[in-house]
Amino acid sequence: MRSVLAALALLLLPLAGPSARADEAGPGLPATLTLDDALRIFRARGFDLLVADAQVRSAEGDLEASSASPNPQLSAGVTRSPGYDASRCAGCSATGFSVGLSDQGALSDLLVTRKKGLRQDVSKAALEAARGARADAQRTLELALKNLFVQALQARAQIDLAEEARASAARTRELNEKRFALGAVSEADVARAEVAELEAEQLREQARAALASNRAALAAFLAVRGEPPPFELDPRGLEFKVPAALSSVSTESLLQRAAQHRPDLQAAARQRERAEAQLALVQRSRWPDLTLNVGYAQQGTSADAIAPPTVSAGVSLPLPILYRQSGEQQKAEADVRAQSALQQKVEAQVAADVRTAFASFSSARAQVERMDARLLGRARRARDLIEVQYQKGSASLLDLLDAQRTLLAVNGERLSLLAGYWTAVSALEAAVSQELRR
Repeated sequence: MRSVLAALALLLLPLAGPSARADEAGPGLPATLTLDDALRIFRARGFDLLVADAQVRSAEGDLEASSASPNPQLSAGVTRSPGYDASRCAGCSATGFSVGLSDQGALSDLLVTRKKGLRQDVSKAALEAARGARADAQRTLELALKNLFVQALQARAQIDLAEEARASAARTRELNEKRFALGAVSEADVARAEVAELEAEQLREQARAALASNRAALAAFLAVRGEPPPFELDPRGLEFKVPAALSSVSTESLLQRAAQHRPDLQAAARQRERAEAQLALVQRSRWPDLTLNVGYAQQGTSADAIAPPTVSAGVSLPLPILYRQSGEQQKAEADVRAQSALQQKVEAQVAADVRTAFASFSSARAQVERMDARLLGRARRARDLIEVQYQKGSASLLDLLDAQRTLLAVNGERLSLLAGYWTAVSALEAAVSQELRR
């Protein structure tokens, strides 16, 4: 019976309103979202990548159009000679007709001037440039996604940190309330402890708001329309580790990787090739295309007819006398110079990206390692010792509150350093256009 009801529920599910709204809102997200999940979903359905894919398809259409030859042109006509006496001879007629066929310069374009091949070269280079631009868009968008994911993880960790600080302040407040009831402390000490607890609650609410904002931004980035579905973030994404690919790298090795893999470098090179091919096409376009024509005409069928059956063949071509496309050539030459300069600019920018990202990574790594090696442990140890001393009455409340604030600040600084470290790793991955965190 239960299986029958379940089957009926599945059959009726598409008719329900909430399900229809869920379909309109787009696909959902995993219950626990990892960075790998986010990247996979974004690559499959990210709005900006879909737009970039459409631009690549447009360039593919341009290539197909450039590979086409002109269609032949068929012409036909009918003539009539008013007042002509067709009975004067056998086979004479007052009505005639003609047909003609022109290749529209297709043979000349293909075999003589060969402009078709040059047009294909232009379109092929433009297509490769579009593919490079699409890959570069994915590179920069994935960097933004990784940074957003790290920000969300940082906000999630700050909630736990604020809750830990609130629990510690609550214990202090409860102890002071008991001591105040016994007359061992003043009301000012109770108020100070309560203020510390309220400050921790404020930090927790701020972190919750930041997490909600980051979750909504992540859902929109992953093409979720409407109300974002509930999902958690994998906290392991913020754990400190040095990927094997980054354990011993140098600026020179990273520059070599970037030169091989950066899609904007490849796109810039293809754009320069496109401009050069366009210049060659413009220069070749000065050569006129020959148009071949064949025709047949008659007005009557005998030799005495006005126009006996006649076959004709001819060639026509435009005379490049008044204009020789000097403006188009000037424009194409300027485009070549511009694309060459842009390629050099991209090369310089890639080198700057790699050096800046590597410096940021090295600094962030050193700061996190220093934090974990001693600073965080000593701050926690100091807070724990002063808390024990305060419970025994050998330390003041101000000492305890100061130790708690110091520990909270150090923990917050560590979260910021971790976020900065993984942001630097993402920037380094974007700088060389390779995954480095595995």
